[in-house]
Amino acid sequence: MKQTLLLPANPVLIVVDIQGGEGSDAADNQSAIPFMDGYQANMARAPSVVQAARDANIPIIFFQEAHRRNLVDFGRELDGAEGIHLLEGDPGTEIDSALGMKADDYFIRKRRYSCFFGTELEILLKGLKAQTLVLIGGHTDVCVHYTFVDAHQHDYYCRVVEDCVAGSSLPAHDAALNAMQYLQSAARCTTEEIITAFAQIG
Repeated sequence: MKQTLLLPANPVLIVVDIQGGEGSDAADNQSAIPFMDGYQANMARAPSVVQAARDANIPIIFFQEAHRRNLVDFGRELDGAEGIHLLEGDPGTEIDSALGMKADDYFIRKRRYSCFFGTELEILLKGLKAQTLVLIGGHTDVCVHYTFVDAHQHDYYCRVVEDCVAGSSLPAHDAALNAMQYLQSAARCTTEEIITAFAQIG
């Protein structure tokens, strides 16, 4: 099988919806969104990935899912397992402070799952001359997966840090990772691998 570099060219780190909302591993956690066991442990690796990208001068784009309080932009999003969540103005909707997002960082608010849908992402990526997108965040089976698929169809190299994403359930998480690897055989990597790869660029 042909060997593919982890970071073929011009990487950008995409931080998908790591926000201050619920994601507790507690069995009695009542949330509008389901979370797999170990969700927070995977998200806890994100600050180290963000810092490694900063150290290597790799662009970072932070995404925030947020909905208007009158619910006008939910569309069909409430037809499935998810209830009302991530409303503008709620503390849990803000980007997780542990990530250390700075005032001059790239930040995009989105209303739907894919980071490409109805956002300026493609314009920004063209300006950054991005060729490889590295994805961390949640949910693996929803926003991360849909963003990966859209990036793939825009002809980007796509990498998902498998222990720095987390899904609605463990089976859904694993299935999404397998689906992404189906599209790009070199898609999956670990936090340790991506930090090492970033350091080699820096």
